[in-house]
Parts: sequence; C-alpha cells; structure tokens
Amino acid sequence: MAAKPSSLLIFQPRLNLRLKPFIFSSSSLAFSIILRIPFPKASFFGNRKFHSSLSAVSSAQSTGDGGNGGGRSGALSPTLVAEELQKIDVNPPKGTRDFPPEDMRLRNWLFNNFREVSRVYGFEEVDFPVLESEALFIRKAGEEIRDQLYCFEDRGNRRVALRPELTPSLARLVIQKGKSLSLPLKWFAIGQCWRYERMTRGRRREHYQWNMDIIGVPEVTAEAELLSSIVAFFKRIGLTAADVGFKVSSRKVLQEVLKCYGIPENMFGKVCIIIDKIEKIPLDEMKKELKVVGVSEDAIEEMLQVLSVKSLTKLEEILGGGGEAMSDLKQLFSLAEKFGYSDWIQFDASIVRGLAYYTGIVFEMLFQGFDRGGKLRAICGGGRYDRLLSTFGGDDLPACGFGFGDAVIVELLKEKKLLPELNVEVENIVCALDPDLQGAASRVATILREKGQTVDLVLENKPLKWVFKRATRINAQRLILVGSSEWQRGMVGVKDLSSGEQREVKLDELN
Repeated sequence: MAAKPSSLLIFQPRLNLRLKPFIFSSSSLAFSIILRIPFPKASFFGNRKFHSSLSAVSSAQSTGDGGNGGGRSGALSPTLVAEELQKIDVNPPKGTRDFPPEDMRLRNWLFNNFREVSRVYGFEEVDFPVLESEALFIRKAGEEIRDQLYCFEDRGNRRVALRPELTPSLARLVIQKGKSLSLPLKWFAIGQCWRYERMTRGRRREHYQWNMDIIGVPEVTAEAELLSSIVAFFKRIGLTAADVGFKVSSRKVLQEVLKCYGIPENMFGKVCIIIDKIEKIPLDEMKKELKVVGVSEDAIEEMLQVLSVKSLTKLEEILGGGGEAMSDLKQLFSLAEKFGYSDWIQFDASIVRGLAYYTGIVFEMLFQGFDRGGKLRAICGGGRYDRLLSTFGGDDLPACGFGFGDAVIVELLKEKKLLPELNVEVENIVCALDPDLQGAASRVATILREKGQTVDLVLENKPLKWVFKRATRINAQRLILVGSSEWQRGMVGVKDLSSGEQREVKLDELN
C-alpha cells in the first residue's frame, strides 16, 4: 500500500518554490532532512477553509507586519506542494567510503606514519587539486588508466578529470615553478585519487595515495633511497621481510631485447603496457596484442624468455654485462646491501609497470607467498620517469618516485592481525552539577583547553550515571565536577578515573 502524503509542509514566504520533500520509511535506510510546519490532517485532506486561512497567513507574512501593509510591495505568496516523498540510498557511491570516527582514527594513524617516515628522510609535503585538466592524464593510447578516468566537461566547456594518480600533477607543478626551484627536490604528498575500475579486495574507486618523489638526481642512489623509506615504513608498523618484499627490474632490460630485433623506440611504451598484463590475461592473447603493435614472433619468444628470469646472474648470461640495465641493477642491489634491506629485495624481469612514462628501474612491493594473481594486489609501486616532463611541454629532469595506496595495506594489516587498537581518548570530562553552573563548567573547560588538554564538556543537564558511562566510552582520565559549594570557594571536584582518587582543587591550580 502506498504511503500517505505527509501532513507536514514546507512554508517559505516571498519565494514561489515547488519542493519535493522526503518521507522516512521505517522499512528502509532512507532518511530526509526537511523544515516541517505541522497542520491538522483534516485541513490537509480537502478542507477548503484551510487553504483560505493559509493564504491569509501568507498575506500577513508577506507584508511583514501581520497584514498592516508595512512590508515590501509585490512580495510573492508561496505555492505549497505536498507530494509522496522519495527514498534515497544512504550508502556512499559504489567504490567509495565514509570515515566515521573509528575509521578516521585508523586513517590518521596510517597517514601519520606516512608523514613521519617522509619527515625523517628529509622530504617536504606538497599537495595538488583533486580536479585537474583531463589532458594531464591522457598520454599514450593503451594505458589502462585512460579508460578509468572520472572525466567530464565543466560549465566553462573545459575537459577536466578527478586525478587518478599524483605524479602528473607533481610534474605540472615542477614545470610551473621552473628555474625558481632548487634541485634536487624531495617531495611527498598524501592525496585522494579516483579510478573507475573493477573493484576487488583492496581495490576501490577512490583511495588515498602516499607518494614520495626525488627530482633532479640521475643516479640509482635515488631509487635506493626511496626503497629504504618504504622498508622503514613497514618496520614502523610491524611488518618484516617475511611478510612483504620488493620485486625489481628495469625497463632498459626490455629495451635492449627489442633493440636487437629492430623494434623502434616509439613502440616501447606500448609494448611495456602489454607486457604488464602478463599475469592478467592469457599468454596467447598477450602474444596477439604484441603482434598487432609490430613485434615479431622471434622477438616475442626472446622477450618471454627474458621475462621469466629471476636472478641477475642469469640475466647477465643473456644480455651480457656491458649494458645500462645490468649496470643500474647491480648498483641498486649493492646499495640495498649497504642500506641494510637486501633481504627485502629480489630481481624479477617480469616487473615493467603499466604506465608509459617509466624509463629505467621499476619496482613493486608484494606480499610474500602471493604472486600478483593472488589474494591482494601490489601494495605499492614506482620507478624512474626521466622523460615525463617533456610530455607536458617542459624540460626533462631526472626523476623517480612511488605511489603507495591506503586500501591494500589496511587489508594486509587485518590479515596479519597487526591493526592497532585506536580508541578515543580524552583527558578530562567536565560536568556541572547544577544547570545554573553551566557557565562555570564552560570556564573550567576553557582553562584546561588553553593549557593544551583535551576536554569533553557535558553540554546538557545529565545525571551522574550518564556522565560516568560517557567517561568510560571516551576513555576519560579525569572527571571534573563543578558543584555549587565548591565553586563558591573557588574549587572544583576532581576524580581520577583510573585510581578512583577524589579531591578538591583550586581553580587556579587546576592543570
């Protein structure tokens, strides 16, 4: 049976509005927020006198003085419309999240660890608009990210997009600042990113991403520093090399193979994008895509042989030891040993990364015991991108960086039972024992807050039983009671909620 129209109307003088209010349905999670003025049901359902009296009220309100003609002339009388109310879905859009207090505490804990690691490594924080020009993210055909953009035309007929990653925005800012920047740059950012993609565990359509980037250092020492910072983060949150590890390679490995078969350099990005699908699509399909872009069958077989290599010794047997790829990788593994994270890192030639702008060392941090087709996706990934700035019209600078999402790491911490207990904690709860003392309680709260203490001020006249329950829920350390006799003597009652000790304290000695 259809719900009856509500007897509650919205009344807005001077505006002729047609509104479709919402009704609350107890059988759903729908809700509404409306301004309501009750009228008798009998009047609503067909009483003609109701309409005439409402017009009189409207006329009186429009004159501003109860009908005495003192108001602005020509004011509009409202049109009142009552319609059956519609339901809305109270869940966030698919693939997005709310952050109620308990989830916000976890997010803040994670971000604080991101920031602290960045700080001790000497990086400065930056940020960029969530909304960017669409052109910033459309680079070369075939990139998966191109088909995942949340993009649209704004009211100024400009093509814009919600950022799917942070690196292009970083490149734009570096170009904008130009020669005013002092190199090298060591910047980090924590920002929300959007991709319309198929959702799986640890993969959402919005996520927050921690990026660390080094601009202006051509040596592999920059990549070694970035890998060290990620290891430092994992150690902070309780993970070890037995839980996670890096798989590292270089785009230059594939470049050397393709060069032997005469594959032009401008095809290299497309080939890498296809190779990145090696564990996502059937092998025959991948071979077919490589043939379409002009890779010969012999070259494909040679690439597949190289991509299966898991040791630098074996790679050197295939490529020889004189190329840039081998030189970079040997140096990186040597530095890993000196930094102290050699047990966190292994070579895997199949790591190429799916973004076209990578040019050298590339890496992914994965769960030990799971390959990329396993339960969870890579935790983070990155590499060198020396030629990104020129794609946006700037002068190229040597650069490398990584992106680290918030969703996958939380899933891993859940799996490892390493999520911290993050309960709300307040130092003081302040309560007036009499409604007339609410102002005095407010003064006590102000004194403590000015000293840097956290205070939950009870804003209503509540019984002490309720106050004690609230103190337990917020893990308050002290209960401060403002009573009449104590206040007259310039004192307040203080109860230590862990020991149960109670005492009176002078207001000027309260700390």
